[in-house]
Amino acid sequence: MCEIKNCNLILEMCCNHQGKIETAFEMINEASKSGAKIMKFQKRNISEWANRKPNVYYAPHPCSENSFGKTYKEHREKLELTISEHSEILNYMHSKNLLYSCSVFDVKSCEEILSIGPDFIKIPSACNMNFDLLKFVCLNYDKEIHLSTGMTPKKDIDKIVDFFIKNNKANNLILYACTSGYPVEAKDLNLLEIVYLKQRYKNIVKGIGFSGHHSGILFDPIAYALGADYLERHFTLNRNQKGTDHKVALEVSDVSKLLTNLNLTRLALKQKEKDILDIEIINRDKLKW
Repeated sequence: MCEIKNCNLILEMCCNHQGKIETAFEMINEASKSGAKIMKFQKRNISEWANRKPNVYYAPHPCSENSFGKTYKEHREKLELTISEHSEILNYMHSKNLLYSCSVFDVKSCEEILSIGPDFIKIPSACNMNFDLLKFVCLNYDKEIHLSTGMTPKKDIDKIVDFFIKNNKANNLILYACTSGYPVEAKDLNLLEIVYLKQRYKNIVKGIGFSGHHSGILFDPIAYALGADYLERHFTLNRNQKGTDHKVALEVSDVSKLLTNLNLTRLALKQKEKDILDIEIINRDKLKW
């Protein structure tokens, strides 16, 4: 029989802590109560991004009702946690036997996060073609490297995987199917990309994941059944809070239900162990022609 792996659910805290470490701790506590064991944060060098995309960062936030500053730069600065705060969060999570990870958006942020010893690292879709960042991770990190493929043509995914092969880190790589929208409707989820990634890279990378920016918990067990070893979903204490990421996030009750559904999916994903199951015997005697 083929062994069905447990699915690893990662809760993406993103900026839903609104730049407050106290809220981050509350999110960790509530998420862990729901049964979650892995949580991920984000780190950006705001100045570098502002220099790289001044037309975005020095303009007003495109959704003014969700902005925490007069410009997008001020907005992002308000939501950013310091590396010291990330260290506090990691230590707190480890004290509760939880796994800490972080998406890094540039080399400086990556260097800072690696200095505190994350359990694994994430390269977001926005940065997966930043080969300076990929090179830095490959040279300086020996644990799992998770990477999302949103907004990325298949030919570029090949280039990314080839880069990891050449740097002897393909065995550390987890590739995520992802559509980079907030929120993503069913017609744009393209869950069969999971199958494509597994078929093309199954003997090359360590695993395949699915990063979902959809609403609800219907599609995650399907992603798992299609072969995703990791599922990543945004998490929030309240979907009605100010901010753009809350509306695609799961609340505590959603996480509990999703974990239950994933476990039931795992139990159901198998072939019959024998021709007639015990549960069928009484009905066979009564009903079979």
